[in-house]
Amino acid sequence: MKVFEKKSDLKNFIKDLKKQHRKIGFVPTMGALHEGHLALVKNSLKDNDYTVVSIFVNPTQFDNPDDLKQYPRTFLEDIQALKTLDPNIIVYSPQAEDIYDGEIRSESFDFEGLEKEMEGKHRPGHFDGVGTIVKKLFLIVQPDKAYFGEKDFQQLQIIKKLVEIENMPIEIIPVKIYREKDGLAMSSRNKRLTPEARAYAPYIYQVLSETQKMWNEKEIEEIKNYVKEKMESHPFLQLEYFEISDEKTLKPANEKKSGNKYRGFIVVYANDIRLIDNIAYN
Repeated sequence: MKVFEKKSDLKNFIKDLKKQHRKIGFVPTMGALHEGHLALVKNSLKDNDYTVVSIFVNPTQFDNPDDLKQYPRTFLEDIQALKTLDPNIIVYSPQAEDIYDGEIRSESFDFEGLEKEMEGKHRPGHFDGVGTIVKKLFLIVQPDKAYFGEKDFQQLQIIKKLVEIENMPIEIIPVKIYREKDGLAMSSRNKRLTPEARAYAPYIYQVLSETQKMWNEKEIEEIKNYVKEKMESHPFLQLEYFEISDEKTLKPANEKKSGNKYRGFIVVYANDIRLIDNIAYN
C-alpha cells in the first residue's frame, strides 16, 4: 500500500498513472473509517483501475473548535481496514500546512443557494470549508470518479455543484446510506457515543421511517409537527432541526409538487454528539 503525505509526491504518482490512461477513483474521508466509508471504497475499486482514499481532518469545515479537537482519529486502524479491501489502495494523508500551502483558510463559494439551507444555517462557513478542501483534493488527485455517501446529502449536492461551477471533468457517484442493524446511520461520530446514548440513538431512524410511511397520506406540515412532537417527548435526544426539502434545490417545501423529489432531513443531539440523517420520500 502506498501512503503519500506530500501533495507533490502524490501529484507525480498520479501524473504517471494518467500517462498510462488509468482510470482513477477517489474517496475523500476524514478517517475513523466505518462500513459506510468502506462501501464507497468498494464501489470505487469495482469501477476504476486505481483508488485513492484521502484521510484528512479538515480544520476549515469545523465551526466548533471542540468538535475539531474531539473528532476521532484512528489512522492505523483505518490503514488496516483499507488493506483488507485491497492492498493496492493509494492513501493520501497530508498535514494541513502542506495541502493549504501554509495558509489554512477557506475560499468563498457561491453554490447558488444550496449552501444557505439547513446545515448552512446552523454551521456558518461549513460549506466554504468543504468546498475548499474538496476542490484542493480534486486538483491533486484528478479522479475520473469520486464517491460520496447520501448520509451527507446536502454536501453531496454541493459537491456536484462545485464540479459544475469549476468545470471539472469528474463524475460524482452517490452511494446509499449505510446503517447499523438497528437503523442508526453509520458515522465516525458514533464512536463518541456513550453506551447509553448509543442505545437510544436508533430512535432517530425509527421516527424518520414513520414519516416515510406518512408521506402519501399526510401534509408536509403535519409530518413536521409529528417529528417535533416525537423528538420533544424523548427524554435524552434533542432535536436541532427537521426539514422536508426539495432534493434538487434543498429549499424547504410547504407543499408537494408533482414531479419533484423530496427528502426529510434531521439533526439530533445525543448528549453533545451531533447526529444527522435523512430519508427519501418518493
